Amino acid sequence: MIFWFLADPFISLPIAGLCGISLFLLVSTTPQLLAIQALFFLIGLFLLYIFTTIDYRIWSKFSWLVYIFSILLLLISLVSPVVRGASRWISVGGWRMIQPSEVIKPLIIVFFAQMIFQYQPRSFINLLKLTTCLLPIAILIFLQPDLGNFIVYLTFFICMIITGGLPISYILGGLFLMIVSLPFSWFFLQPYQKARLFSFINPYSDPSGAGYNALQAMITIGSGELMGLGLGRGTQSRLLFLPEYHTDFVFASLGEELGFIGGFIVIILYLLLLFRILKIAMETDDMFGKLICIGVFSQIFIQVAINIGMNLGILPITGITLPLLSYGGSSVISTFIGLGLVLSVARQKDQELLVIK
Repeated sequence: MIFWFLADPFISLPIAGLCGISLFLLVSTTPQLLAIQALFFLIGLFLLYIFTTIDYRIWSKFSWLVYIFSILLLLISLVSPVVRGASRWISVGGWRMIQPSEVIKPLIIVFFAQMIFQYQPRSFINLLKLTTCLLPIAILIFLQPDLGNFIVYLTFFICMIITGGLPISYILGGLFLMIVSLPFSWFFLQPYQKARLFSFINPYSDPSGAGYNALQAMITIGSGELMGLGLGRGTQSRLLFLPEYHTDFVFASLGEELGFIGGFIVIILYLLLLFRILKIAMETDDMFGKLICIGVFSQIFIQVAINIGMNLGILPITGITLPLLSYGGSSVISTFIGLGLVLSVARQKDQELLVIK
């Protein structure tokens, strides 16, 4: 029972593979962070076990409590000291202890799973109720500012309400409104976010400024070629040409040291994990559990897609982590809690099948 999730190779192998690669990359680039990241993984695995063994349906009783708790954490982060132009962290004694927008992701997924289960978005009134609940979270994250996580929350919310029965007419209408309002969103972006969009279109227009990160990421990945330079031999990250080489641009560091082969293996591991989460969602008959799985699936998928896309230069630069690969406790803990919820859904389904037999 303790290692129940190990029996599922589509869950255990990607977790072990991604965590192992993350630690190896830290050994070669930032060895002083190895022990801290290993501790984060141990805490994450413990939380994975806890959330796997607890019946996920019990969390529906506390949905509003976790929602209010999440808003409070975001409010505290807004009044915390500004770090690199953003208020995303809750600091204690000068130490950045927690990033609320990362940690609360599984909590918000549970909240909306319960809300969508209770108020199916088949009517405009119910859709309005659900959207109203999203607004405080979305606004607080946007004000930090954290455009990357703003996109993540919006993505898993949309995927969950579609799963919950959103009519096709509403989907088409929403797409039309999004396309029409997209030009007006420009006026709500911060100056550095606008600069990133300009640099995405033409990174060579400001190679030492706004386009620097994108150019260095592409140079770093390109230098790895097919087999990579080898662990500890990546010059771009070790000589600090590549910024945030252990967090936002960890995939570029991976490409430099392990090459195309290493990047391909990581993508396969993510695909295996996502396939298994989606399969669990499709096999469960409980809508609350299905919505949780879809929420976690879409959260991990969009983070992987955006992070790898910006590292390859095919998407604009946004500050977003690569789940289980990037350094950072908040992201690791959030991902493991989300996976624990998914495994709880699978476990309850298997137990019900045993009872039937």
